Amino acid sequence: MANNKTQCFTCNKDKITYSCRGCLQEFCLIHLTEHQQILNEELNHIINNYDEFKQRINEKKQNPQNDLLIKQINQWETNSIEIIKQKAQTCRETVIRSSEIFINEIEEKFNDLSEQIKQIHGENEFNEINLNYLNNQLRKITEELNNSSNISIKEDSQSFINEISIISPKKSKFNKWKQSAITVAGGNGEGQKLNQLNYPYGIFIDGKKNIFITDYANHRIVEWKYNAKEGQIIAGGNKQGDRMNQLSNPTDMIVDPQNHSIIIADGGNRRVIRWWNQIPQILIENIHCLGLTMDKNGFLYVSDAEKNEVRRWQMGEYNNEGIIVAGGNEEGNKLSHRNFPNFIFVDEDQSVYVSDRNNHRVMRWRKGAKEARIVAGGNGKGANLNQLSYPQGVIVDDLGRIYVADFGNHRVMRWCEGKEEGEIVVGGNGKGNQSNQLNYPRGLSFDDEAHLYVVDYGNQRIEKFEIIL
Repeated sequence: MANNKTQCFTCNKDKITYSCRGCLQEFCLIHLTEHQQILNEELNHIINNYDEFKQRINEKKQNPQNDLLIKQINQWETNSIEIIKQKAQTCRETVIRSSEIFINEIEEKFNDLSEQIKQIHGENEFNEINLNYLNNQLRKITEELNNSSNISIKEDSQSFINEISIISPKKSKFNKWKQSAITVAGGNGEGQKLNQLNYPYGIFIDGKKNIFITDYANHRIVEWKYNAKEGQIIAGGNKQGDRMNQLSNPTDMIVDPQNHSIIIADGGNRRVIRWWNQIPQILIENIHCLGLTMDKNGFLYVSDAEKNEVRRWQMGEYNNEGIIVAGGNEEGNKLSHRNFPNFIFVDEDQSVYVSDRNNHRVMRWRKGAKEARIVAGGNGKGANLNQLSYPQGVIVDDLGRIYVADFGNHRVMRWCEGKEEGEIVVGGNGKGNQSNQLNYPRGLSFDDEAHLYVVDYGNQRIEKFEIIL
């Protein structure tokens, strides 16, 4: 007779055996049943663990708030009273929204695995491979749930309150924004009414999300309060002129955090002027000023398009000539030259980023450097991803990513330093006035929640692109 017997893995006797596809061992009929019973017990153990995990998710859903963080926010709100209530509410909503989104994501993963368990249990078709997979998946989402409270409060000291914001460890290096914008100022055609703008140029967003705008052709600075339907004039607005209470084609402006005054690049009058409580004071004269910024130490930086340079002034010493920190050479396209510099940005290391408009590039000047480095564009005028067309507003985030208003291409670009080309952040859908289009964008700004604001120059409006969490 033919010998069709093999050794059973459990009893080690030669018998007619059956192979287990999971462990690849041979079992006689008796021990195969025993082996299956062991697998059933392991499956039941996994089901019990999943039931416990589901209970934890339900507990988290019933109280998605992080109690410790909410108490800190409440205490901060109490200490600062009315002035920070709006900020406190924003932070609460961010914590709750982030927690809810996180728990929903975990619950979706858990529900998917639960369905797999039900299917396996119902069909009674599983082995060690299936069980190992389920155990590993449960362990992974358990670790994710345990790390859900890994967020903290960031405090930024100011003269009268401590600003706070929510910091999440899941901060993405590649933030994205909704492609359809919300118009938060203007958008009612060209004009000088309080709900209109006339070729807006620069922009500044304060901690309360109030929007300050250089209303270029209306020769004024307007402030739009958060969610306001119209703005209010806070400087100029007395027709074009060179009197102390007048402005002429202002291009940029900043709000000085030390005294909450407004410093304005009054380009048509070739001066930098400060307005404080409606009282103007000339800081710098005889300068073809376009862009303004201030660093963390209170130094004021001004771009001079006529001299192709950026100068820096120390607070209170505006009567001298300042110090050249970028350019200062004749017009040209070498690394030491500028060709109509306009918007500027200064980072934590006092490196100066300059929109080199007519060279279609953005340059970075490290502190004390004699030459700059091209960090965006520099491949001639064009619409390719490695090109810019008359770049305007420039800002750099805390990860060193460079955002540029690509004026001639009707888009905003993001460049990571060292990369050969950038990527389109918003716009890039042709010149137009739809919510996903721009018309010669100029100034850029972020608020403290990383929503992106764009001065849509040709459409007489300010567009807000909300960040996608």
